[in-house]
Amino acid sequence: MKPERFAHLADAYGASLHRWPLAEQAPAQALLDSGNVHAREALREASWLDGQLDSHQLAFADPALARQIRESAPRRASFWSRYAHWLSPAGLVGAGIAGIAAGVLVASLSVPLPMLSSDVLPSVFDQGDADVVFTVNAEETEQ
Repeated sequence: MKPERFAHLADAYGASLHRWPLAEQAPAQALLDSGNVHAREALREASWLDGQLDSHQLAFADPALARQIRESAPRRASFWSRYAHWLSPAGLVGAGIAGIAAGVLVASLSVPLPMLSSDVLPSVFDQGDADVVFTVNAEETEQ
């Protein structure tokens, strides 16, 4: 391993050789054991930086500041709130149309057809001429 490569790895992985890639650990240790001055200097600089990073303490954020940041963030409106101004009237119109259609259907089924000839069928609700009328009450049925 060349000293330039050692310095590059020390910058990337720090001064502890056990953090380095396994393929690089043995050649790096051999270079250090040979007493290379450039390798020792790179390791000393990496060790100083590791110490600085390890001694750094994070300051905890004030909860009021965190709340203020969360509240100041723009909120994305949900699908329902974005389209609520036209979905509500459309729903009312749709329900009204469905009610009208159901009313027309019931009215058309309950009103007998005009008797143009004697072969015209009566309404489905007209069972006055029926031979058999089915019922759901058990006590009215014959056994």
